[in-house]
Amino acid sequence: VQLQAFGGGLVQPGGSLKLSCRASGVTPSSVSIGWFRQVPGKEREGISCISFSDGSTFTQYSLSDRFTISRDNANNTVYLQVYRMKPEDSAIYYCGADSPRWPRSGCRWGTGTLWGQGTQVTVSS
Repeated sequence: VQLQAFGGGLVQPGGSLKLSCRASGVTPSSVSIGWFRQVPGKEREGISCISFSDGSTFTQYSLSDRFTISRDNANNTVYLQVYRMKPEDSAIYYCGADSPRWPRSGCRWGTGTLWGQGTQVTVSS
């Protein structure tokens, strides 16, 4: 499985951004894809994940009003739409792959989670 995240960049406070994560070498029905972010010196933070097979999702409650996850099964791609961005949203955003039931466990990542490279997001004026 290979995961490729892209779409990061510089965004002004209050702006929006859409990140993409494309999965290759995987049978979509066998995985869920999740989005996480990490600031240097801090633990990786889970944001949201979605099952390719049934579309079930989980999003951290504190982020659910601004972060929306969606999928495109035809292109093996998962998107993360972020609205009303804040400077504290600045981080490296990673996508990960795990079991089809990942959303049911709150997208907790572990040793079995497969990671793609991150994409830098900076929110600044």
